[in-house]
Amino acid sequence: MEGAMQLLSREGHTVSHNSKRHYHDAFVAMSRMRQRGLLCDIVLHVAAKEIRAHKVVLASCSPYFHAMFTNEMSESRQTHVTLHDIDPQALDQLVQFAYTAEIVVGEGNVQTLLPAASLLQLNGVRDACCKFLLSQLDPSNCLGIRGFADTHSCSDLLKAAHRYVLQHFVDVAKTEEFMLLPLKQVLELVSSDSLNVPSEEDVYRAVLSWVKHDVDARRQHVPRLMKCVRLPLLSRDFLLGHVDAESLVRHHPDCKDLLIEALKFHLLPEQRGVLGTSRTRPRRCEGAGPVLFAVGGGSLFAIHGDCEAYDTRTDRWHVVASMSTRRARVGVAAVGNRLYAVGGYDGTSDLATVESYDPVTNTWQPEVSMGTRRSCLGVATLHGLLYAAGGYDGASCLNSAERYDPLTGTWTSIAAMSTRRRYVRVAMLDGNLYAVGGYDSSSHLATVEKYEPQVNSWTPAASMLSRRSSAGVAVLEGALYVAGGNDGTSCLNSVERYSPKAGAWESVAPMNIRRSTHDLVAMDGWLFAVGGNDGSSSLNSIEKYNPRTNKEDGARKLTGLFGTEASSDGDTTADKIFHYFPGTVSGQPRAPAGRAVAVMVSV
Repeated sequence: MEGAMQLLSREGHTVSHNSKRHYHDAFVAMSRMRQRGLLCDIVLHVAAKEIRAHKVVLASCSPYFHAMFTNEMSESRQTHVTLHDIDPQALDQLVQFAYTAEIVVGEGNVQTLLPAASLLQLNGVRDACCKFLLSQLDPSNCLGIRGFADTHSCSDLLKAAHRYVLQHFVDVAKTEEFMLLPLKQVLELVSSDSLNVPSEEDVYRAVLSWVKHDVDARRQHVPRLMKCVRLPLLSRDFLLGHVDAESLVRHHPDCKDLLIEALKFHLLPEQRGVLGTSRTRPRRCEGAGPVLFAVGGGSLFAIHGDCEAYDTRTDRWHVVASMSTRRARVGVAAVGNRLYAVGGYDGTSDLATVESYDPVTNTWQPEVSMGTRRSCLGVATLHGLLYAAGGYDGASCLNSAERYDPLTGTWTSIAAMSTRRRYVRVAMLDGNLYAVGGYDSSSHLATVEKYEPQVNSWTPAASMLSRRSSAGVAVLEGALYVAGGNDGTSCLNSVERYSPKAGAWESVAPMNIRRSTHDLVAMDGWLFAVGGNDGSSSLNSIEKYNPRTNKEDGARKLTGLFGTEASSDGDTTADKIFHYFPGTVSGQPRAPAGRAVAVMVSV
């Protein structure tokens, strides 16, 4: 054939061509054809608007249109289809998106675009709308966004908006959206354990504000609402000065019963374990995570009041406000949403003073002093009360104990232990306090005493297998663990566990490192042994124990733990604090005799 090329015969030789722009160029061409009305085979009618398109493009992008045009529906044979329950402008934008894969979501169109995308099953656009609304969450609109998400079954957005409402409740409760909520939703919010409030006073005030917004229609709901307010967590002064003085409350017999219940909770602190109800349980903000606080410490000639917090999720230390008083050998515990530093030694004298840390304001403030000076004491919390036991007053080892009620700001002496104990550790288990080991000025102790608050008495519990002072003590999964300490001759790495059901101690896996004056912290189902002293030097390492496998993980250095060294000499607890605090990354060294405590903060 004239002009034909002669090609070499090479069996199996081919050239593959793949154009990355083909799909893009094809859709650009189809979009231009739609704009000019070329080869369009469907006209969508919505309200007074007509939108021309190609069935194949719509069906390829939208399961809704795919079902309409490929099944035996009448629309599959029609060239004109009328749509209902969809915004015309939103439909036009979504048809254009089918051709261009581009759409702009903003304040002006998100409320019409999201339901339209949901109808057409354009999940990518729907997700983009949810992402935009999530970025717009604010106390002034979060309730509206939550309702919008619920209406259109956007489960992730609904959960996020609800979580935002709970975490920002104090500001949300001041908005018009809150005032317009129906009773059911108000009850749902104020009854939530996850409500983030600095004080239960905020919940009480929010409820009254909602009622007074339409008092004639809403006064009948006051008893139901007050059942959701945790009145026992309010101070006695607030109960008498505000709650009892409020006419909306005092004229309802049911509300008077709730007020009496709250006052009884205050007047009978030793009975709080029996009087406990859902209204006496502190709220715990959703999103809270474990954080270690290190409080005070120092060497004999360099005692300080510095404080730091370690977030296990970020593996970072943050400096927080320093105490007003330098404290070593201090007792630390968390009650409600505050951290308490109790007694200690300031380098000159043993202390009776107490101060508390508010993570909302990142400040320490003085509390009522104990009746007795105490350093090297044991501290623990039980039923919202702070207990201080044993210690050293500068002259002698103590067996006395006292209890602090943060709601009334008063210390009360309780029954004394049968044995004088300093360097004692105290922990709460099954509604009782256990004073573990210590030093009585002549020998290190293996004995243990149990305090029952309802009868105000200490009774002997089974003695430990080893003598221990300055040991780490923690409660995990219904058992009391004691790790390390000093037996009078050396620091220990042995660990034992007490079961209240069996009434006996048993040995478990030892720590990898000998530790005394350290802290044992229960978090996330693990025990963490933090810092301490091995008999010759301070430690800046941590190791953890898994009770399910009875294995101790190898020790590792904590990133930035107190800078270069970490040793503590105090109690540990696992109570809850609900608010995060400002701070910067710390590089401060921490010398012996500080205290560590595990708490929960929201982030």
